[in-house]
Order: sequence, then structure tokens, then C-alpha cells
Amino acid sequence: MPPMTRDDRLPRDAQSILELAARSMFDLFANASEGMLLVDRDARVVWINDQYRRFLPALGFEREEDFVGQPVSNVVHNTQMHRVLATGKPILIDLLDNRAGTFVVTRIPLRDDQGEVIGVLGIVLFDHPETTLQPLITKFARLEHDLKEAQRQLATQRRSKYTFASFVGTSPAAVEVKRQARRAAQSTSPVLLLGETGTGKELLAHAIHAASPRAGKAFVGVNMAAVPESLLEAEFFGVAPGAYTGADRKGRDGKFRIADGGTLFLDELGDMPMAMQVKLLRALQEGEIEPLGSNQLVRCDVRVVAATSRDLPQLVREGRFREDLYYRLNVLPIRVPPLRERRSDIPQLIEALCEDIAARGGGAPMDIGPQAQALLAAQTWRGNIRELRNVLEQLALRTDDALITADDVDAILREAGLPALAPLEAAPASAPAGAEDLRPLPEQIAELEQRAIAAALARTGGNRTAAARLLGISRASLYDRLAALPGLSEIQTAD
Repeated sequence: MPPMTRDDRLPRDAQSILELAARSMFDLFANASEGMLLVDRDARVVWINDQYRRFLPALGFEREEDFVGQPVSNVVHNTQMHRVLATGKPILIDLLDNRAGTFVVTRIPLRDDQGEVIGVLGIVLFDHPETTLQPLITKFARLEHDLKEAQRQLATQRRSKYTFASFVGTSPAAVEVKRQARRAAQSTSPVLLLGETGTGKELLAHAIHAASPRAGKAFVGVNMAAVPESLLEAEFFGVAPGAYTGADRKGRDGKFRIADGGTLFLDELGDMPMAMQVKLLRALQEGEIEPLGSNQLVRCDVRVVAATSRDLPQLVREGRFREDLYYRLNVLPIRVPPLRERRSDIPQLIEALCEDIAARGGGAPMDIGPQAQALLAAQTWRGNIRELRNVLEQLALRTDDALITADDVDAILREAGLPALAPLEAAPASAPAGAEDLRPLPEQIAELEQRAIAAALARTGGNRTAAARLLGISRASLYDRLAALPGLSEIQTAD
């Protein structure tokens, strides 16, 4: 075996090794790559190699002189050379797409002896990557598509679902609440939606967001009654990485961070625990939150819309709701009227709800007969629109006939334990205008109340407490109406 020979031409000092490696790598790239391009510190092209010249016609240049000396962004579309000049960081692998084709490229900053960036070397590693790198490109394209689809779905979920057109009704009460809500949409102050359950408070919250300057940002809702008290702080303010055993290593954003720039909807506000009220007040006043397990304050720009069916002033008096938080949220209060205060909207609501039920079930909308509609319009609807929808869904599922009659409605109401109040008698068709059909409104309301109370007392055997519960009013209110309305004094009642 011949002895190993020593090549005295191989350098031993680090600087010479680096210079040799740099020269060898440059020669390798210059010969093996598809093209090389050099720009100076002003991002002007100062040199291209022989391989790069074949791209010039596709880029729109017949002569090298017309290409070299030009700003690189003017002659190579979608270039990132200026970015490397600005940051001094290389872009080792990237896809460049322009008029000459699609290329896999590398961009390396060049530095002088003082370490200052004086230029960038761009190297075309592959052309036609659609064939040479097909598996990698396919995987990248699939991942990019999945990411965009996930972002699109998340953005859709965080957008408002309803507009003011979704709040059905043309009665004076409905028109007034929409007028107030539209004005509130243009403000940045908190909005407090007050009203019984099922009146459409959440729908109005969505509509306020959709009509506000924040419509392009997220709409995030939290139901205070649905989240366990122990999880509320994490739900609102998020969790820092490793805040406690079992916490996500990456942390978790809370509703405030997710809603940043948009709207945070607090439903069932009256059920918020006292400890959480203190932290919410601070977040609203200071515009900053502190994630669980973190000592860093995070700025958040959130517009709050809150809703409750509870009597907040009474809760304040009882010490169950903070007075300062109440005043902080009660800046733009909007009372959402119950259904019994806008009975003229019930036919429109029935039509809209029937269409929605049919669309969800994939069938044709129900045809509600005039007498059936009149019977539905006469009910007190303690559960408001939510209760009306429930009855209509039962009718859709339990009635085979295409036309829904008053008997069908009466049967459903009685099975649900609701007092089936008879509709008001319509004025005769031959009655002249200005007669019975145009009686004073207080007289018509008094007649309706009298018949509703009589039916409730009949259903409960004269028990005023049970009747008041059926009608959705307090017992004191029932006593007042019994004393004020004629024709009720002779009804035998009991507590």
C-alpha cells in the first residue's frame, strides 16, 4: 500500500479555508445552477452570468445592456432582493414566479470587511420546478390550501350572522328598537340590550356589529350562564404558556384577544359572578387584560355589547351586581320589546320562521291558515319568538296536512300546557270605515287584556298567582288589572 501523500496546496489556517470554500462554492453554483444575478447596495443589477442571459427575452429584454444597471424590482417581477438588502438575512429556499416562469431560488447577502451589506447574490437553483420538485410543490400547495380554507372558515364563524333586516317587524315598537340599535352601531360605547328571553337580543347584537365600523373584524359571543365559574377567567383573558399543570405549552387566547378590533357579546350578563365582574370592569376601563399565569399586560381594543333578561337595578340593590360595572355598561341601553307588545308583527314572524324551518328541514314552508294565524297572534307568548318558533316546529313535525288550521294550533298549545286564548272577533266586512275596526287603541288593548286574564284564571281555577305566572306578569300587576278592567270583578279568584 503506497504511503499517504501530503498536498502542500491545501491551506491550514481558517481564513484561507473560508476563502477557498467560498471560491469553490461560487464556482459550483455558477456552473451547476440555472443562472446567477448580482445587485449592489442600491438594488441595481450589476452582473448576470451566461446561464441567466437565456431568461432575458422572456423577461422582455433583447440586450443585456438594457437589463444590467436597472433597479432589480423593475426588471424582475416579484423579486425579494431588496428585502435581503434591508434585513441582511438570506432567503435560502424560495419560489419565484414571474413572466419567465417559476423558479426555485436562493438569495445571499454579500458583506464587506466591516460586515456591512454591500450587495445580494441571487441564484436560480431550478427552473421548471413543477417537474423537478413536483412532490414538494404538491405538498406545499395542499398545505397552503388547507390553511387558507381553515382561515376562511374561522373568519366566517367569527363574522356576524344577522343584520337589521333579520329583525322582522314593522310595528312601532320594532321600528323604534331598530332605530336605536342603528344609532348605537355608529358609536364605540358599550350597548346594553334589555328584554325578556327569546325577544331577539342576540340577533340585535349581531346586527349592531354588522352595521358598525368594526364589521370586518371578529364578533365573539360568551354566554355567562353556560361557562363554569372556574373557567371564566381563562375564557375571557386567555392562558399564558405553562400557566398550570396541563396547560397548553403555546398558551391560549381568550375572548378579549380573539375579539380585538371587533365586538365582544356578553349574553346573560346578570349571571356573571361577582369576582369576574371586578376583572371585567378593569378590562373595560383600562383597555388591557392580563392572561392567566402571566404578569404581562396586553392591550385590547374591544367594543362590548351585553344582554340580559334580569332586572339589573334590582340586582345592584341586592348587592349581586356591581354598581360601577352597571354604570359602565348602561351607556346605551336598548329595551327589546316582548312579542305581546308588537302583535302586529306576528304574521311576518310566522312567515319568516316557517321559511327558515323549511330551509333547515329541506321541505316546503307550511301554509298557516288565517284562523290559525289569528289564534297564534292572540297568545301571550311568555317565551316570545323562541316559544313561537317552538310551536311552529311542532306543527311542522306533527301535522301531515299542507294547510295548518286553528284546530291544529289549539291542539299543540293545549298539549304544551299553554292557555289557548281565542282571537279577537274581526269587525264585519260590511262595517264602514271608522266604525268597529277603528275603535280607540286603549279600548282594544283593554279588551284583549280582559280576555287574556279571564282565560288564564279559567285555566288555573281562579288562582291568581298561577294565572300571573301563565301570563308572564307579577301578581301585583294582575291585581291592578283585575281592579281596573271592567268585567273581571265578578270572576271568582283565589290566591
